Amino acid sequence: MARHLITSALPYINGIKHLGNMVGSMLPADVYARYLRQRGQDVLYICATDEHGTPAELAAKEAGLPVDAFCAEQHDAQKAVYDGFGLRFDYFGRSSSPQNVELTQHFARKLHENGFIEERAIRQVYSNADARFLPDRYIVGTCPHCGYDKARGDQCENCTRVLDPTDLIDARSAISGSSDLEVRETKHLFLLQSKLQHEVEGFIDAVGEEWPHLASSIARKWLTEGLHDRAITRDLDWGVPVPADVWPDLAADGKVFYVWFDAPIEYIGATKEWSDQDPASRDWKSWWDESAGAADVRYTEFMAKDNVPFHSVMFPATQLGTREPWKKVDYLKAFNWLTYYGGKFSTSQKRGVFTDAALELLPADYWRYFLVANAPESDDSSFSWEHFSATVNKDLADTLGNFVNRVLSFSRKRFGDDVPAGKEAGEAEQKLGTEIATLLAEYESHMDALQFRKAAAALRALWSAGNSYLEEKAPWLEIKTDPEAAALTLRTAMNLIHLYAVVSEPFIPASAAAMRSAFALTDDTATWVTPADARALSSVPAGTAFTVPPVLFAKITEEDLESYKERFGGEE
Repeated sequence: MARHLITSALPYINGIKHLGNMVGSMLPADVYARYLRQRGQDVLYICATDEHGTPAELAAKEAGLPVDAFCAEQHDAQKAVYDGFGLRFDYFGRSSSPQNVELTQHFARKLHENGFIEERAIRQVYSNADARFLPDRYIVGTCPHCGYDKARGDQCENCTRVLDPTDLIDARSAISGSSDLEVRETKHLFLLQSKLQHEVEGFIDAVGEEWPHLASSIARKWLTEGLHDRAITRDLDWGVPVPADVWPDLAADGKVFYVWFDAPIEYIGATKEWSDQDPASRDWKSWWDESAGAADVRYTEFMAKDNVPFHSVMFPATQLGTREPWKKVDYLKAFNWLTYYGGKFSTSQKRGVFTDAALELLPADYWRYFLVANAPESDDSSFSWEHFSATVNKDLADTLGNFVNRVLSFSRKRFGDDVPAGKEAGEAEQKLGTEIATLLAEYESHMDALQFRKAAAALRALWSAGNSYLEEKAPWLEIKTDPEAAALTLRTAMNLIHLYAVVSEPFIPASAAAMRSAFALTDDTATWVTPADARALSSVPAGTAFTVPPVLFAKITEEDLESYKERFGGEE
């Protein structure tokens, strides 16, 4: 049994996330984790809210709450949405936890001991209107590279280039909006990434060839441009404090670590949070310390492309610089962006669907299937209500839901509440079994390779195979001349339903559970079915009691479609 550590990019604390955030990290991670668990693997799926940094302070100020209270409230709100989407984290932590504070300070001390952190005097933007130094995200302006006029002082969201605040054109304070800024001298800690360049290159050379092109190309682009020493402290009230035993002057000045320094460490911190809940049976070091058993762990990260530089370069540099045997990422699954009719999701402009609103409209499985089946893997993908409704109606309602309903309803009407026996399997059933085994093997190969769109297509083909078989055998005609043949067809179709329930679980877990529960099988679980076993189509024997579940997927009507577009915006 392999051990799989899975992490998805930490959702930031300042508000409920839109569908693009969901499909770019947490949802595919959950699909993969569910699949591995079904295959009998030992899986630990860790995530957390990312709670430090400038936006948290700004959002708390806007909400009129102390920042710690704001973060606690938002953590619970986000967790409720993720529960609603059926995300099965093994643990969902908080980057403000005592465990992460302890680990972040430990990392800093080790990096300092090994000569990879240096205190430097720098010239930093000071706002006279706000009477304070401004961290990079407190400064907004125009990006010098692409001209985007809302670029932040640390990174342009539009072109993803990493910036320094002094790079911005027409810079202004994000707090007051004042452009009365000046540059003053202050001291900060720098991570000497330049000293670790060759080690990071060696790490990428060792594992990066296996990564998707999107992830490896971003990492190599950064390495080609050369790693620069990076300031890892900020002037904020909220964050992991600089340890006073090492840097007393900076601690006295209230310096805290940069959010991008402590946030990746929270993957370890959250694992320790999980372990500390039950230390007798959980050992966080066995997942992260290669000298304590983590060497045999396969670590997979999920994130959108703008997070790749920090996870492929900065965090590995941080780990390498400690000179401790930390587990580093084996496979980095990166995603492009999901757009809304080709444009950005926008809270302020009321454009796009955010995850809490999505769950108000329709059950989670509608969203889970659509998003993963259209995941932005090779390029950006665009959400439209027309595409969404067509996918739901065709794939979920017609191909899967209608198959389940008509098979079970017809069988109950003609043969009662038990799975009928009928004849022994014939040529059509053998042909179907071979097709199902082939498609299931294809589905497995795509899931193993983390190719989610291809996996969804293979799953859809499995569903379609059942419909083709049903149309070919036509039990509604067979029953008129050969009831035993009709019984065989329906028994075979019911076995397909049970198979679909098992193999569809990673994508549509609630609907899969409803399909499985239709059959009164003892000790029935979602344990994976191998292609060889699936070929027999015999998991539900004749005589098994069954019920007809409620309609699995209701179709989206034209009236629904128009109301959604009116509420959330349509094509501009």
